[in-house]
Amino acid sequence: MLTLPPSVRVYVAAEPADLRKSFDGLSSLVAERFGADPLCGHLFVFRNRRGDQIRVLFWDRTGYAIFAKKLARGRFHLARDLPQGATHVEVEAAELSLMLEGLDLSQAIRRKRWRPGVRNLDASKQGLMDARGLRIQRAS
Repeated sequence: MLTLPPSVRVYVAAEPADLRKSFDGLSSLVAERFGADPLCGHLFVFRNRRGDQIRVLFWDRTGYAIFAKKLARGRFHLARDLPQGATHVEVEAAELSLMLEGLDLSQAIRRKRWRPGVRNLDASKQGLMDARGLRIQRAS
């Protein structure tokens, strides 16, 4: 599993790229296809026409770095269906990790997870709500 700071975004190109390109070639593709600055520190993911190779380009404050992977069998699949005419899609770091493992995320089902809701701030200031947002009954 990749561990990326929340400030780092992951962008996956919709169309295949010529992976013979290296640092400068891929950084120019970032500017052309994504309309983004390749020096921003985000991850830019490209796959080849056959779909069995992938490259991730990123800038780490001292220079470009490329992560490359070639599957022995199978193909890389985009994490999501793309809207019509989209040049790229933004994915979460966890989705990128699963993509790099060769999993087809279009068939995956995302389970509902608990997310903290909005609490009643007035009641919590008075000490009538617990950390989960449930009302506390005071004993008399």
